[in-house]
Parts: sequence; C-alpha cells; structure tokens
Amino acid sequence: MSFISYSFVAFLAVLYVLYYLLPKKTQWLLLLVGSLVFYAHAGWYSFIFILVVAAVVYTAGIKIQDQYDARDEEISANQQLFSKDEQRQIKAQAKAKAKTFLAASLATVLGILAVIKYTSFVINNVNSIIGSNFVPYRFILPMGISFYTFQSVGYAADVYWEKTRAERNPLKLMLFVSFFPQLVQGPISRFGELSGTLLSEHKFEPKQAAFGFQRVLWGFFKKLVVADRLVILVRSLILDPAAYRGAYVVLLVFFYAIQLYSDFTGGIDIAIGAAEMFGVVVAENFARPFFSKNAAEYWRRWHITMGAWFKDYVFYPVSVSKAMQRISSKSRSTFGQKIGRRIPVYLTSIVVWAATGIWHGAAWNFVVWGLLNCLVIIVSQEMEPAYKKFHEKYPFSNTRAYDFLQIVRTFWIMGFIRVLDCYQNVPLTFRQVASVFTASNWSVLFNGSLLELGLSEADFVAVALGCIVMVSVSLLQEKGSVRELLAAKPTVLRYSVVWLALASIILLGAYGIGFDANQFIYNRF
Repeated sequence: MSFISYSFVAFLAVLYVLYYLLPKKTQWLLLLVGSLVFYAHAGWYSFIFILVVAAVVYTAGIKIQDQYDARDEEISANQQLFSKDEQRQIKAQAKAKAKTFLAASLATVLGILAVIKYTSFVINNVNSIIGSNFVPYRFILPMGISFYTFQSVGYAADVYWEKTRAERNPLKLMLFVSFFPQLVQGPISRFGELSGTLLSEHKFEPKQAAFGFQRVLWGFFKKLVVADRLVILVRSLILDPAAYRGAYVVLLVFFYAIQLYSDFTGGIDIAIGAAEMFGVVVAENFARPFFSKNAAEYWRRWHITMGAWFKDYVFYPVSVSKAMQRISSKSRSTFGQKIGRRIPVYLTSIVVWAATGIWHGAAWNFVVWGLLNCLVIIVSQEMEPAYKKFHEKYPFSNTRAYDFLQIVRTFWIMGFIRVLDCYQNVPLTFRQVASVFTASNWSVLFNGSLLELGLSEADFVAVALGCIVMVSVSLLQEKGSVRELLAAKPTVLRYSVVWLALASIILLGAYGIGFDANQFIYNRF
C-alpha cells in the first residue's frame, strides 16, 4: 500500500477516526491491527517474516531480562552475605547467559535478512571467483525488511545493554516492530524513545491533528510535484548512458540529488505526519542536509536514524572489541601513538561504511558507494589541521560567502558519489564521471536539449517552483518550526497556505498520461 495511493489515504482516514472514537485504552491495539492490515496488504509472504522477526526478538528480550532480574534478586536478597567479588561473578554469569540469548536472536534475525537479501549476490560472486555455475536464487524481498530488522536488532541490543527493559506484552512489541508509518522507509526507531508515545493513551488535540496533516501534505508535495516528475528525466539519462555522457552526467548528478531528496524526505514527512496525527512522536530523519559544509556534517543531517544506528550498534561494539583492541595495541607499538591510534578508528569506519553500503543493496556499487563516503570523511579528518591553519591565515574563509562555497562543494562531491546508485555498475559509473572532465557537449545545457529528456517547459517550471518552495522552507526552518510560525499567523492566512498546498499537489502533481505513481526509492532497501 503506497503512501501516495488512494487506498492509503482512505486507510489513514478510517484508522484516524476510529482511533479517537474507541476507548483510549484500546488505541495502541487499534494501531497494531491497522499496522498488520497495512503490512498484510503487501502479501502473506512478507507477513510471515515480520511475525518471525518480532517473535524472535520478543523471546530474546524476555530471556535476557529474566537473567538480569534473577541476578538483581539474588544480589539484593544476599547482599550482606556476598562479597564484592561474588557479586561481580553473579553479574558476569548473568551477562554471559544474556549474551547467549542476544547472539542467538541476532544470528536468527540477521540471518533471515542475509539469506533473503544477499543469497543471489553471494552466489554470483562465487561463480565469478571460482568459475562455477551455481544458479542464483532470488527471493522476493519483503517490504521494509531492512528497516524493521535493524529496529528489532536495536531493541534486543538495548535490552542486553540494559538501556531499556524488555516488553513483556508480545502484542505491544509487535506494534513497535510493525508500526505502519515507519515500516516502508524508516525512520529506524529505538524502543525506549518510541514506546513512550506509541503505547500511551491520547486525546484528540486540534493543533496536533493540524500539524500532522500539514506534515503529510508537505510530503505529498515533495513526492508528487518534484520527485515523481524528475524520475522521467533521471530514467532517460540512466537508460542510455552511451548517449548521455559528459554534461549530461552533471545534469544527472544534479537532478538525481533533488529527486532522491524529494522522494526520501517526502516519504519521511508522510510517516512522521501520520504518526503525529495519532499522537506518536517519531524521530526526525533529516536536518537540511544540503546545507552541509562537509561530508561528515552531511551524514549527521541525512538519514539521521540510520547513521545513529550504525554508530551505536556497529561502530562502538567493533571499536571496543577484543580484536580491535589487539590491532590498536599492535598499531601503536609499530607505528607510534600518533598513527597507531588512528588505524583502529579508520578500520572500524571502513567496516561501518562497507556495512552501510551493503545494507542499501546487494551489489558492489553500493559497497563502493559506502567506501567512497568513508574515504572522503577520513581524508577530511586528516586535513583538519591544514584547514585550521588555512582559516587562521585567510580571513575570507570565515565569511558566509566561503560557507556557501563549501556547501556547493559538498553537494557536488556527495552527488558524484551518489551516482553509483543510478548506473548500478561500478566501471560504467567511473567512465561516466570521467567523461565530465573530457566533455565537449556543454552546449546541451543551453540549446534546448533538456526538453528531449521527457519533460516539457511546464514540467521544468513546476520543478523549479517546487525547489524554490523547498529551499524557502529549509531557510525558515533554520529559525525554528515552520508549522509553529504558521500557527501564529491569522486563521485566514493559515487556511490559505494549506489550501494553496493542496491545490498545488492536485494541479502540479506528476500523474496522469505519461506519468506513474512511483514507489518510494527507499522501498527497495
């Protein structure tokens, strides 16, 4: 059930009305039923996997929590009898047992994801390496499996680390895993943060309802007016790379950046707005990433919950693992403190970014994409002392004009790396990017050739207007919540803005002859 379908609008409206009509103590249960109906709409094949994942992490959470509760009860009952060493031993035993349950649950849940998502990728690479002819089996990828798997893994790890207590009601945990707004493309939530509002009782709040509706409307605007219009142009450039080289690659980098941003943030806006309509607070996933001045800042602003997940559940565990501690010790003794202390950090970063790439897709272009991001960030970190001296020596580098140049530079660097997602072939991508520097066809930017890529002048005007609105809203967000600013305005103005947005979606939305209601890009991840 696509977020931009009539069926979703009807589903959301019916669920919303029932939510505030039924007794408040049943609200979370209604959300669970609604979420399961939403997910079942993707097919019973997909439905089985989310049930299995939820059951596994629920069981693991209970088993882990039982170990800790038994530990606390034993120590509390015998505090005067046990020495500190004996208490530490009891804690260590409980931790070891809990770790066994955690490991079993992670192996099961991540194993399911690995088999479904990466079997074909592994078989194809084995065939290439050893010259075998194993037939790759392609599983149908269940909707949202990467997102709810990571969310479930985070829950089990948080219970193990005692950041949150295990949820003993299996239906409530099932709601956390399957909550429909975030199921399609995130955000990736934490149980300790989401459960507070997800499982609480809510009364109807007009302001909350208005804010949620406005956020959903904003998502529809980005998706239908900008993203789904640009997809035609982007596909034209990708499907015939031999014909569209040089200057056309620059166009692809630019327009794909806008399309992906509009598509992904539009879906997230719909997810956050829909949740807000039910009184549920979902984590923000973007913070004006195209205003970033370097790659590290960009990734603190783009897909925030994914970055935080990899930092907390991959980077930190790997960096403090025994293997990495041995590498750290060896590196310091071999290369000295200055270089030795960097090696474990950078090795861990490589692991994290390789994992981030492969999470996005079972293909080498995603792995290379992740490693290139890692390379840019590491180089930037190594250059920081030089940057500092540069800023001290040249005052103009501390001006807003120079900040703007950094923003433009970051946009294009990240854009050229992102083009690996377009061609989905590493050698082809590098050839296409190289053609930019040998191009002799820059005239296509000005001679009307753009109109041969599937969009009319009116379409480009609609995209331009959409981009102006998005940039304007982003600039306003630097000063605070746009919805709060709008709420402070007179009623006539507030309703006029909402109706204008709705009219823009209806009149400028990319649907009808020649267009298609495209699925969100991140659905395939």
